Amino acid sequence: MALKPLIIELGAQLTAREWKLATAESCTGGGVAYYLTKIAGSSGWFERGFVSYSNLAKVEMLGVKQATLDNYGAVSEQTVRAMADGVLSHSQAQVSIAITGIAGPDGGSKDKPVGTVWFGWAGIAIETQTTAQLFTGNRNEIRIQSIQFALETLLTILKP
Repeated sequence: MALKPLIIELGAQLTAREWKLATAESCTGGGVAYYLTKIAGSSGWFERGFVSYSNLAKVEMLGVKQATLDNYGAVSEQTVRAMADGVLSHSQAQVSIAITGIAGPDGGSKDKPVGTVWFGWAGIAIETQTTAQLFTGNRNEIRIQSIQFALETLLTILKP
């Protein structure tokens, strides 16, 4: 996986805007933050990362409403939107990535099978965007695909 060139380009885009990025990750367990911080100089544009693996963490750290989780579940458009917006209000960042999903091997259902991942991106000059993807593979493969998709999509959003 060639994440390094992608992350370097993302860092350049953020630096050019004088923006910082913050992340809210559930199923990826901090993987986005891990890969971002592998790059020297990322402290210039990466502000912080929240690993909100549990629903309680989503509520306490990101301000996701318990009613949202009760009504739609942790793996939903409503929850990832609240996570993407919540990470901005709980950081000094200007743009965010949020990820929540089912990496497996357990936890899937007919409506939300293993590999279902919701993504959200928000920012001070970016309308909050969400999308879902259905990835295949084992737990690690689903997580890596999720990390790459989140970063690629943010870079697309940021490009003029």
